[in-house]
Amino acid sequence: MKTSFISSLAMSQTLRYQTMRMQAELAESLKESQTGRHSDVGIALGAHAGRNLSMNRNIDRLNGLIDANAIAANRLSATQNAMTQLGDMGQSLLASLTAAKSDIDQVSVSRGEAERVLKTMTGILNSNLNGEYLFAGINTDVKPVADFHDPASPAKAAFDAAFVAKFGFTQNDPAAANISAVDMDDFLTNYVESQFIGAGWETNWSSASNQKITSRITLNETAETSLTANETGIRKLAMVAATISDLLSGPLGEEARNVLYDRSLTLVGEAIADIAGAQAEAGIVENRVSDASARISSQVDLFNTLIKDSEGIDPYEAATRVNDLRAQLDASYALTARLQQLSLLNYLR
Repeated sequence: MKTSFISSLAMSQTLRYQTMRMQAELAESLKESQTGRHSDVGIALGAHAGRNLSMNRNIDRLNGLIDANAIAANRLSATQNAMTQLGDMGQSLLASLTAAKSDIDQVSVSRGEAERVLKTMTGILNSNLNGEYLFAGINTDVKPVADFHDPASPAKAAFDAAFVAKFGFTQNDPAAANISAVDMDDFLTNYVESQFIGAGWETNWSSASNQKITSRITLNETAETSLTANETGIRKLAMVAATISDLLSGPLGEEARNVLYDRSLTLVGEAIADIAGAQAEAGIVENRVSDASARISSQVDLFNTLIKDSEGIDPYEAATRVNDLRAQLDASYALTARLQQLSLLNYLR
């Protein structure tokens, strides 16, 4: 009969290797317990792992759209606030002009109000958000509107040149008091209107692009998420504010002044309506962006649910496995310590 010997060292080494394996398993189980998913998804899912990778890519793309929509929503919100201010200024200027039309003592008041509106309007149109001009269209790095009262302003130079071309003298010349109603109406129609409603606006006033910012709000849907300084209502309001503030600074006669008031009242009314219409369009787009983000969030939630169902583990099972491995490790540590204490010298004693 052959006798085999098993040394305490061999037993100790075996337990050591077993302990190392259980430590690795414990680390994996702890990770699974904390994350709620398999520690190695590729091994757990096999060929189906590619499907989850595809869903994760879709989630990243959809989250990118949500972030872009948030930026577009902020831009539209700021634009809405700006348009509200422009509409309010139009109403204020309308009230001032109505009072001036019936009371000659209100001329300086209406002129001052027009100057205030023009200055504030220029500031609003040149406002920016996150370093981009709100009303510049796609030219987001270019200031949209020049200051009319700036000595170097091409808009003021063009206006002064048009006045001299029509009447042969400047706005402050005493001869301005003799301008007839017919001449003033002709000046406003054929000399001034083209500088605001026509091509002169983009030549002398605005550096904004007519092309609005187009944003992709879903994977298959786009929307124009900005307004520009070239909106019709903005042009009309600028025309009224500029003509009133400039022409009333001179000795304009009552006849010509009444024509100016009548034309301005009509234009301000139209400007207020046009601004409200542009604001309504921006509001519709703002709702579309909000709805699109809500739909995308639902898609992201669906993808996350599918991924969790395939990669997720039972948290109770994971916790039980962690506890079992810890108990086994404790027993292994205790047994290893006992084996290391075995010695022939101790036996001989």
